[in-house]
Amino acid sequence: MKELTKGYPAKVIMLFAFPLMCSYIFQQLYNMIDAKIVSAYVGTDAFAAIGATAVVSNTIIGFINGLTQGFAIPVANAFGAGDFKRIHRSVAGAVVLTFSTAAVLTSLGEIFIKKILIALNTTDDIMPYAVSYVRIIIAGIIFTVLYNFCANILRSIGDSKTPLYCLMVAVVLNIGLDLLFVKVFGWGINGAAYATIIAQAVSGFSCLWYMLNHYKKILPDKTEWNVSSEEYMNLITSGLAMGFMSCIINIGTIILQSAINGLGTAVITAHTAARRMFDIMTVFLYTVGIAMTTYSGQNMGAKEYRRVRQGIFQAHIIVTVITTILVILCFTFGRTVIMWITSTDNPDVIDPAVMYTKISIVFFYTLGPLFIMRCSLQGMGHKIMPIISSVTEMLIKILSVIFLVPRFAYKGVAFTEPISWVVMVIILWIAYFFERPKDEPQDKA
Repeated sequence: MKELTKGYPAKVIMLFAFPLMCSYIFQQLYNMIDAKIVSAYVGTDAFAAIGATAVVSNTIIGFINGLTQGFAIPVANAFGAGDFKRIHRSVAGAVVLTFSTAAVLTSLGEIFIKKILIALNTTDDIMPYAVSYVRIIIAGIIFTVLYNFCANILRSIGDSKTPLYCLMVAVVLNIGLDLLFVKVFGWGINGAAYATIIAQAVSGFSCLWYMLNHYKKILPDKTEWNVSSEEYMNLITSGLAMGFMSCIINIGTIILQSAINGLGTAVITAHTAARRMFDIMTVFLYTVGIAMTTYSGQNMGAKEYRRVRQGIFQAHIIVTVITTILVILCFTFGRTVIMWITSTDNPDVIDPAVMYTKISIVFFYTLGPLFIMRCSLQGMGHKIMPIISSVTEMLIKILSVIFLVPRFAYKGVAFTEPISWVVMVIILWIAYFFERPKDEPQDKA
Protein backbone atom coordinates (compact mmCIF):
# COMPACT_ATOMS: atom_id res chain seq x y z
CA MET A 1 0.00 0.00 0.00
CA LYS A 2 1.26 3.43 -0.92
CA GLU A 3 -0.03 6.85 0.05
CA LEU A 4 -0.12 9.44 -2.75
CA THR A 5 -0.73 12.22 -0.24
CA LYS A 6 2.96 12.89 0.43
CA GLY A 7 5.94 13.91 -1.71
CA TYR A 8 6.42 16.14 -4.75
CA PRO A 9 3.22 15.72 -6.85
CA ALA A 10 4.83 15.22 -10.29
CA LYS A 11 7.23 12.61 -8.94
CA VAL A 12 4.48 10.78 -7.05
CA ILE A 13 2.21 10.80 -10.10
CA MET A 14 4.90 9.50 -12.47
CA LEU A 15 6.10 6.80 -10.07
CA PHE A 16 2.52 5.58 -9.76
CA ALA A 17 1.76 6.00 -13.49
CA PHE A 18 4.89 4.23 -14.78
CA PRO A 19 3.76 0.68 -13.86
CA LEU A 20 0.36 1.59 -15.31
CA MET A 21 2.04 2.62 -18.55
CA CYS A 22 3.94 -0.62 -18.69
CA SER A 23 0.75 -2.61 -18.02
CA TYR A 24 -1.20 -0.93 -20.80
CA ILE A 25 1.75 -0.99 -23.20
CA PHE A 26 2.15 -4.73 -22.67
CA GLN A 27 -1.56 -5.15 -23.33
CA GLN A 28 -1.47 -3.03 -26.49
CA LEU A 29 1.72 -4.67 -27.73
CA TYR A 30 -0.02 -7.99 -27.31
CA ASN A 31 -2.99 -6.67 -29.32
CA MET A 32 -0.57 -5.58 -32.04
CA ILE A 33 1.32 -8.89 -32.08
CA ASP A 34 -1.98 -10.79 -31.99
CA ALA A 35 -3.13 -8.83 -35.05
CA LYS A 36 0.21 -9.52 -36.75
CA ILE A 37 -0.08 -13.27 -36.11
CA VAL A 38 -3.66 -13.35 -37.43
CA SER A 39 -2.85 -11.29 -40.53
CA ALA A 40 0.25 -13.40 -41.27
CA TYR A 41 -1.17 -16.89 -40.69
CA VAL A 42 -4.92 -16.50 -41.31
CA GLY A 43 -5.26 -13.55 -43.71
CA THR A 44 -6.37 -9.93 -44.02
CA ASP A 45 -10.09 -10.85 -43.88
CA ALA A 46 -9.60 -12.36 -40.42
CA PHE A 47 -7.53 -9.31 -39.44
CA ALA A 48 -10.34 -7.01 -40.59
CA ALA A 49 -12.86 -9.13 -38.64
CA ILE A 50 -10.97 -8.49 -35.40
CA GLY A 51 -11.09 -4.77 -36.12
CA ALA A 52 -14.79 -4.83 -37.01
CA THR A 53 -15.69 -6.62 -33.74
CA ALA A 54 -13.29 -4.75 -31.46
CA VAL A 55 -15.69 -1.88 -30.81
CA VAL A 56 -18.36 -4.30 -29.56
CA SER A 57 -16.18 -6.27 -27.16
CA ASN A 58 -14.38 -3.07 -26.14
CA THR A 59 -17.72 -1.46 -25.26
CA ILE A 60 -18.63 -4.30 -22.90
CA ILE A 61 -15.14 -4.60 -21.43
CA GLY A 62 -14.74 -0.82 -21.28
CA PHE A 63 -18.00 -0.43 -19.38
CA ILE A 64 -17.03 -3.04 -16.79
CA ASN A 65 -13.49 -1.65 -16.48
CA GLY A 66 -14.92 1.85 -16.03
CA LEU A 67 -17.34 0.44 -13.47
CA THR A 68 -14.51 -1.10 -11.41
CA GLN A 69 -12.44 2.08 -11.72
CA GLY A 70 -15.44 3.97 -10.34
CA PHE A 71 -15.87 1.46 -7.51
CA ALA A 72 -12.21 2.00 -6.63
CA ILE A 73 -12.69 5.76 -6.10
CA PRO A 74 -14.53 5.39 -2.73
CA VAL A 75 -11.83 2.90 -1.73
CA ALA A 76 -9.10 5.45 -2.59
CA ASN A 77 -11.00 8.15 -0.74
CA ALA A 78 -11.37 5.98 2.36
CA PHE A 79 -7.70 4.96 2.16
CA GLY A 80 -6.63 8.61 2.03
CA ALA A 81 -8.74 9.24 5.13
CA GLY A 82 -7.31 6.14 6.87
CA ASP A 83 -10.81 4.65 7.33
CA PHE A 84 -10.34 0.88 6.90
CA LYS A 85 -13.87 -0.01 7.98
CA ARG A 86 -15.17 2.02 5.05
CA ILE A 87 -12.60 0.34 2.77
CA HIS A 88 -13.91 -3.10 3.79
CA ARG A 89 -17.54 -2.22 3.09
CA SER A 90 -16.64 -0.56 -0.22
CA VAL A 91 -14.73 -3.65 -1.37
CA ALA A 92 -17.60 -5.95 -0.33
CA GLY A 93 -20.18 -3.88 -2.21
CA ALA A 94 -17.93 -3.63 -5.26
CA VAL A 95 -17.57 -7.43 -5.45
CA VAL A 96 -21.35 -7.94 -5.53
CA LEU A 97 -22.00 -5.19 -8.07
CA THR A 98 -19.10 -6.03 -10.39
CA PHE A 99 -19.75 -9.72 -10.91
CA SER A 100 -23.55 -9.35 -11.09
CA THR A 101 -23.12 -6.82 -13.87
CA ALA A 102 -20.57 -9.01 -15.67
CA ALA A 103 -22.98 -11.98 -15.72
CA VAL A 104 -25.80 -9.90 -17.20
CA LEU A 105 -23.63 -8.27 -19.88
CA THR A 106 -22.07 -11.58 -20.90
CA SER A 107 -25.50 -13.15 -21.38
CA LEU A 108 -26.86 -10.21 -23.37
CA GLY A 109 -23.70 -10.07 -25.50
CA GLU A 110 -23.92 -13.73 -26.49
CA ILE A 111 -27.61 -13.40 -27.39
CA PHE A 112 -27.47 -10.24 -29.48
CA ILE A 113 -23.96 -10.15 -30.94
CA LYS A 114 -24.81 -11.30 -34.46
CA LYS A 115 -27.65 -8.79 -34.76
CA ILE A 116 -25.29 -6.06 -33.56
CA LEU A 117 -22.67 -6.96 -36.18
CA ILE A 118 -25.33 -6.92 -38.91
CA ALA A 119 -26.51 -3.51 -37.68
CA LEU A 120 -22.91 -2.29 -37.91
CA ASN A 121 -22.80 -3.09 -41.63
CA THR A 122 -20.14 -5.77 -41.15
CA THR A 123 -19.37 -7.03 -44.64
CA ASP A 124 -20.37 -10.56 -45.67
CA ASP A 125 -16.80 -11.63 -46.44
CA ILE A 126 -15.69 -11.17 -42.83
CA MET A 127 -18.96 -11.91 -40.98
CA PRO A 128 -18.23 -15.62 -40.22
CA TYR A 129 -14.81 -14.72 -38.80
CA ALA A 130 -16.31 -11.85 -36.78
CA VAL A 131 -19.15 -13.83 -35.19
CA SER A 132 -17.06 -16.82 -34.13
CA TYR A 133 -14.23 -14.66 -32.76
CA VAL A 134 -16.27 -12.21 -30.73
CA ARG A 135 -18.53 -14.89 -29.20
CA ILE A 136 -15.48 -16.58 -27.69
CA ILE A 137 -14.15 -13.23 -26.41
CA ILE A 138 -17.49 -12.35 -24.80
CA ALA A 139 -17.72 -15.78 -23.15
CA GLY A 140 -14.36 -15.11 -21.47
CA ILE A 141 -15.17 -11.58 -20.30
CA ILE A 142 -15.60 -12.81 -16.72
CA PHE A 143 -11.82 -13.38 -16.55
CA THR A 144 -11.15 -9.87 -17.82
CA VAL A 145 -13.54 -8.57 -15.16
CA LEU A 146 -11.70 -10.49 -12.44
CA TYR A 147 -8.36 -8.96 -13.44
CA ASN A 148 -9.73 -5.42 -13.82
CA PHE A 149 -11.54 -5.57 -10.48
CA CYS A 150 -8.49 -6.77 -8.55
CA ALA A 151 -6.15 -4.42 -10.42
CA ASN A 152 -8.28 -1.33 -9.81
CA ILE A 153 -8.75 -2.08 -6.11
CA LEU A 154 -4.97 -2.55 -5.72
CA ARG A 155 -4.28 0.69 -7.60
CA SER A 156 -6.73 2.56 -5.38
CA ILE A 157 -4.47 1.84 -2.39
CA GLY A 158 -1.33 2.80 -4.28
CA ASP A 159 -0.13 -0.57 -5.66
CA SER A 160 0.22 -0.24 -9.44
CA LYS A 161 3.09 -2.78 -9.68
CA THR A 162 1.31 -6.04 -8.82
CA PRO A 163 -1.23 -5.72 -11.68
CA LEU A 164 1.72 -5.07 -14.01
CA TYR A 165 3.52 -8.26 -13.01
CA CYS A 166 0.36 -10.36 -13.42
CA LEU A 167 -0.28 -8.84 -16.83
CA MET A 168 3.30 -9.39 -17.99
CA VAL A 169 2.97 -13.12 -17.33
CA ALA A 170 -0.37 -13.20 -19.15
CA VAL A 171 0.92 -11.32 -22.21
CA VAL A 172 3.88 -13.66 -22.67
CA LEU A 173 1.54 -16.64 -22.26
CA ASN A 174 -0.94 -15.09 -24.70
CA ILE A 175 1.63 -14.65 -27.45
CA GLY A 176 2.91 -18.20 -26.97
CA LEU A 177 -0.62 -19.63 -27.12
CA ASP A 178 -1.38 -17.49 -30.17
CA LEU A 179 1.51 -19.05 -32.08
CA LEU A 180 0.60 -22.52 -30.83
CA PHE A 181 -3.12 -22.34 -31.61
CA VAL A 182 -2.97 -20.29 -34.83
CA LYS A 183 0.31 -21.33 -36.47
CA VAL A 184 0.90 -24.86 -35.17
CA PHE A 185 -2.63 -26.19 -34.57
CA GLY A 186 -4.19 -24.19 -37.41
CA TRP A 187 -7.24 -23.12 -35.40
CA GLY A 188 -7.44 -19.81 -37.26
CA ILE A 189 -9.04 -16.76 -35.73
CA ASN A 190 -10.75 -18.87 -33.05
CA GLY A 191 -7.32 -19.95 -31.82
CA ALA A 192 -6.42 -16.31 -31.19
CA ALA A 193 -9.64 -15.86 -29.20
CA TYR A 194 -9.02 -18.96 -27.06
CA ALA A 195 -5.45 -17.81 -26.39
CA THR A 196 -6.78 -14.45 -25.20
CA ILE A 197 -9.29 -15.78 -22.68
CA ILE A 198 -6.87 -18.36 -21.26
CA ALA A 199 -4.25 -15.65 -20.67
CA GLN A 200 -6.90 -13.35 -19.15
CA ALA A 201 -7.88 -16.12 -16.74
CA VAL A 202 -4.26 -16.51 -15.65
CA SER A 203 -3.84 -12.75 -15.05
CA GLY A 204 -7.15 -12.52 -13.16
CA PHE A 205 -6.54 -15.43 -10.80
CA SER A 206 -2.91 -14.38 -10.23
CA CYS A 207 -4.00 -10.90 -9.21
CA LEU A 208 -6.74 -12.31 -6.96
CA TRP A 209 -4.33 -14.74 -5.28
CA TYR A 210 -1.86 -11.94 -4.54
CA MET A 211 -4.54 -9.69 -3.10
CA LEU A 212 -5.95 -12.45 -0.87
CA ASN A 213 -2.51 -13.31 0.49
CA HIS A 214 -0.81 -9.90 0.78
CA TYR A 215 -3.60 -7.35 1.30
CA LYS A 216 -5.83 -8.98 3.90
CA LYS A 217 -5.99 -5.63 5.67
CA ILE A 218 -8.35 -4.22 3.00
CA LEU A 219 -10.58 -7.30 2.72
CA PRO A 220 -13.96 -7.48 4.48
CA ASP A 221 -14.66 -10.13 7.10
CA LYS A 222 -17.92 -12.08 7.37
CA THR A 223 -19.67 -9.31 9.30
CA GLU A 224 -18.85 -6.57 6.78
CA TRP A 225 -20.73 -7.89 3.76
CA ASN A 226 -23.96 -6.28 4.93
CA VAL A 227 -23.37 -3.05 3.02
CA SER A 228 -25.81 -0.20 3.65
CA SER A 229 -28.04 1.16 0.89
CA GLU A 230 -26.25 4.53 1.20
CA GLU A 231 -22.86 2.90 0.61
CA TYR A 232 -24.23 0.88 -2.31
CA MET A 233 -25.62 4.08 -3.80
CA ASN A 234 -22.22 5.79 -3.47
CA LEU A 235 -20.56 2.86 -5.25
CA ILE A 236 -23.25 2.71 -7.93
CA THR A 237 -23.13 6.42 -8.74
CA SER A 238 -19.33 6.44 -8.81
CA GLY A 239 -19.12 3.20 -10.81
CA LEU A 240 -21.86 4.07 -13.29
CA ALA A 241 -20.35 7.51 -13.85
CA MET A 242 -17.07 5.91 -14.98
CA GLY A 243 -18.77 2.96 -16.68
CA PHE A 244 -21.23 5.07 -18.63
CA MET A 245 -18.46 7.47 -19.55
CA SER A 246 -16.57 4.62 -21.21
CA CYS A 247 -19.77 3.10 -22.63
CA ILE A 248 -21.00 6.35 -24.13
CA ILE A 249 -17.64 6.93 -25.81
CA ASN A 250 -17.68 3.40 -27.21
CA ILE A 251 -21.27 3.73 -28.43
CA GLY A 252 -20.12 6.72 -30.45
CA THR A 253 -17.20 4.62 -31.70
CA ILE A 254 -19.58 1.81 -32.70
CA ILE A 255 -21.68 4.26 -34.71
CA LEU A 256 -18.51 5.58 -36.33
CA GLN A 257 -17.35 2.01 -37.02
CA SER A 258 -20.59 1.34 -38.90
CA ALA A 259 -19.67 4.17 -41.27
CA ILE A 260 -16.11 2.84 -41.59
CA ASN A 261 -17.46 -0.65 -42.41
CA GLY A 262 -19.36 0.90 -45.30
CA LEU A 263 -16.11 2.17 -46.85
CA GLY A 264 -14.90 -1.35 -47.72
CA THR A 265 -12.54 -4.04 -46.44
CA ALA A 266 -9.36 -2.12 -47.36
CA VAL A 267 -10.39 0.84 -45.22
CA ILE A 268 -11.51 -1.46 -42.37
CA THR A 269 -8.05 -3.06 -42.47
CA ALA A 270 -6.37 0.36 -42.56
CA HIS A 271 -8.42 1.60 -39.62
CA THR A 272 -7.75 -1.56 -37.61
CA ALA A 273 -3.99 -1.11 -38.09
CA ALA A 274 -4.13 2.62 -37.36
CA ARG A 275 -6.09 2.00 -34.16
CA ARG A 276 -3.56 -0.59 -33.00
CA MET A 277 -0.84 2.05 -33.27
CA PHE A 278 -3.12 4.77 -31.89
CA ASP A 279 -4.00 2.67 -28.84
CA ILE A 280 -0.35 2.17 -27.95
CA MET A 281 0.39 5.89 -28.23
CA THR A 282 -2.60 6.90 -26.10
CA VAL A 283 -1.41 4.62 -23.29
CA PHE A 284 1.24 7.17 -22.31
CA LEU A 285 -1.41 9.85 -21.82
CA TYR A 286 -4.29 7.73 -20.56
CA THR A 287 -2.28 6.17 -17.75
CA VAL A 288 -1.29 9.58 -16.39
CA GLY A 289 -5.01 10.32 -16.32
CA ILE A 290 -5.77 7.04 -14.49
CA ALA A 291 -3.04 7.89 -11.99
CA MET A 292 -4.78 11.22 -11.40
CA THR A 293 -8.00 9.41 -10.45
CA THR A 294 -6.24 7.67 -7.55
CA TYR A 295 -4.09 10.71 -6.73
CA SER A 296 -7.11 13.03 -6.56
CA GLY A 297 -9.21 10.47 -4.69
CA GLN A 298 -6.64 9.87 -1.97
CA ASN A 299 -5.81 13.56 -1.54
CA MET A 300 -9.46 14.58 -1.42
CA GLY A 301 -9.98 11.94 1.30
CA ALA A 302 -7.01 13.38 3.21
CA LYS A 303 -8.34 16.95 2.60
CA GLU A 304 -5.08 17.88 0.86
CA TYR A 305 -6.83 20.19 -1.61
CA ARG A 306 -3.76 22.23 -2.47
CA ARG A 307 -1.97 19.02 -3.52
CA VAL A 308 -4.88 18.16 -5.82
CA ARG A 309 -4.50 21.51 -7.63
CA GLN A 310 -0.72 21.16 -7.80
CA GLY A 311 -0.99 17.63 -9.17
CA ILE A 312 -3.41 18.64 -11.93
CA PHE A 313 -1.15 21.50 -13.05
CA GLN A 314 1.99 19.35 -13.06
CA ALA A 315 0.19 16.50 -14.83
CA HIS A 316 -0.59 18.89 -17.70
CA ILE A 317 3.13 19.57 -18.08
CA ILE A 318 3.87 15.82 -18.04
CA VAL A 319 1.42 14.97 -20.85
CA THR A 320 2.62 17.90 -22.97
CA VAL A 321 6.21 16.60 -22.86
CA ILE A 322 5.04 13.05 -23.61
CA THR A 323 2.98 14.25 -26.60
CA THR A 324 5.95 16.05 -28.12
CA ILE A 325 8.00 12.85 -28.01
CA LEU A 326 5.13 10.85 -29.54
CA VAL A 327 4.68 13.32 -32.40
CA ILE A 328 8.34 12.96 -33.37
CA LEU A 329 8.21 9.15 -33.21
CA CYS A 330 4.95 8.89 -35.15
CA PHE A 331 6.07 11.08 -38.04
CA THR A 332 9.41 9.26 -38.20
CA PHE A 333 8.37 5.60 -37.88
CA GLY A 334 4.59 5.54 -38.40
CA ARG A 335 4.52 4.14 -41.94
CA THR A 336 7.01 1.37 -41.10
CA VAL A 337 4.98 0.26 -38.08
CA ILE A 338 1.73 0.21 -40.06
CA MET A 339 3.32 -1.93 -42.81
CA TRP A 340 4.62 -4.35 -40.18
CA ILE A 341 1.21 -4.69 -38.49
CA THR A 342 -0.72 -5.33 -41.70
CA SER A 343 1.90 -7.53 -43.40
CA THR A 344 1.28 -5.61 -46.64
CA ASP A 345 2.57 -2.65 -48.62
CA ASN A 346 -0.75 -2.09 -50.41
CA PRO A 347 -1.17 1.71 -50.61
CA ASP A 348 -4.97 1.35 -50.34
CA VAL A 349 -4.36 0.08 -46.81
CA ILE A 350 -1.15 1.86 -45.76
CA ASP A 351 -1.89 5.43 -46.92
CA PRO A 352 -5.23 5.85 -45.07
CA ALA A 353 -3.76 4.33 -41.90
CA VAL A 354 -0.75 6.67 -41.95
CA MET A 355 -3.01 9.67 -42.58
CA TYR A 356 -5.19 8.72 -39.59
CA THR A 357 -2.26 8.37 -37.18
CA LYS A 358 -0.63 11.66 -38.26
CA ILE A 359 -3.84 13.65 -37.89
CA SER A 360 -4.59 12.09 -34.50
CA ILE A 361 -1.13 12.53 -32.99
CA VAL A 362 -1.05 16.29 -33.59
CA PHE A 363 -4.21 16.64 -31.51
CA PHE A 364 -2.73 14.68 -28.62
CA TYR A 365 -1.87 18.12 -27.20
CA THR A 366 -5.59 18.31 -26.34
CA LEU A 367 -6.16 14.60 -25.65
CA GLY A 368 -3.63 14.55 -22.78
CA PRO A 369 -5.28 17.43 -20.88
CA LEU A 370 -8.65 15.80 -21.60
CA PHE A 371 -7.59 12.62 -19.80
CA ILE A 372 -6.14 14.64 -16.91
CA MET A 373 -9.25 16.74 -16.37
CA ARG A 374 -11.79 13.94 -16.83
CA CYS A 375 -10.03 11.54 -14.44
CA SER A 376 -9.18 14.22 -11.89
CA LEU A 377 -12.78 15.40 -11.72
CA GLN A 378 -13.87 11.79 -11.21
CA GLY A 379 -11.35 11.34 -8.40
CA MET A 380 -12.59 14.58 -6.82
CA GLY A 381 -16.11 13.14 -6.74
CA HIS A 382 -17.61 15.09 -9.65
CA LYS A 383 -19.64 12.58 -11.65
CA ILE A 384 -21.77 14.69 -14.01
CA MET A 385 -19.31 16.82 -16.01
CA PRO A 386 -17.14 13.88 -17.19
CA ILE A 387 -20.33 12.18 -18.43
CA ILE A 388 -21.43 15.37 -20.20
CA SER A 389 -18.06 15.49 -21.97
CA SER A 390 -18.49 11.86 -23.03
CA VAL A 391 -22.01 12.52 -24.34
CA THR A 392 -20.54 15.42 -26.31
CA GLU A 393 -18.00 13.05 -27.88
CA MET A 394 -20.74 10.60 -28.82
CA LEU A 395 -22.86 13.36 -30.41
CA ILE A 396 -19.88 14.62 -32.43
CA LYS A 397 -19.28 11.08 -33.74
CA ILE A 398 -22.93 10.78 -34.73
CA LEU A 399 -22.78 14.12 -36.54
CA SER A 400 -19.61 12.97 -38.26
CA VAL A 401 -21.37 9.87 -39.62
CA ILE A 402 -24.15 12.09 -40.93
CA PHE A 403 -22.10 14.97 -42.37
CA LEU A 404 -18.30 14.39 -42.47
CA VAL A 405 -17.92 10.77 -43.60
CA PRO A 406 -20.36 10.99 -46.58
CA ARG A 407 -18.49 14.06 -47.86
CA PHE A 408 -14.85 13.38 -46.94
CA ALA A 409 -14.86 9.55 -46.60
CA TYR A 410 -12.04 8.26 -44.35
CA LYS A 411 -10.50 11.71 -43.90
CA GLY A 412 -13.76 12.70 -42.20
CA VAL A 413 -13.28 9.76 -39.83
CA ALA A 414 -9.72 10.86 -39.07
CA PHE A 415 -10.83 14.36 -38.02
CA THR A 416 -13.85 13.25 -35.96
CA GLU A 417 -12.14 12.42 -32.67
CA PRO A 418 -9.73 15.39 -32.71
CA ILE A 419 -12.71 17.74 -33.08
CA SER A 420 -14.40 16.06 -30.11
CA TRP A 421 -11.24 16.28 -27.98
CA VAL A 422 -11.00 20.04 -28.46
CA VAL A 423 -14.64 20.59 -27.54
CA MET A 424 -14.51 18.26 -24.51
CA VAL A 425 -11.34 19.62 -22.97
CA ILE A 426 -12.78 23.15 -23.11
CA ILE A 427 -15.91 21.92 -21.30
CA LEU A 428 -13.84 20.19 -18.61
CA TRP A 429 -11.47 23.14 -18.09
CA ILE A 430 -14.48 25.40 -17.51
CA ALA A 431 -15.98 22.87 -15.10
CA TYR A 432 -12.72 22.60 -13.17
CA PHE A 433 -12.42 26.39 -12.89
CA PHE A 434 -15.71 26.51 -11.00
CA GLU A 435 -15.41 23.19 -9.12
CA ARG A 436 -11.70 23.12 -8.22
CA PRO A 437 -11.09 22.21 -4.57
CA LYS A 438 -10.41 25.15 -2.32
CA ASP A 439 -8.50 25.13 0.95
CA GLU A 440 -10.65 25.08 4.06
CA PRO A 441 -10.44 28.37 5.99
CA GLN A 442 -8.07 28.29 8.93
CA ASP A 443 -9.58 28.87 12.37
CA LYS A 444 -8.33 32.07 13.94
CA ALA A 445 -6.80 31.78 17.37
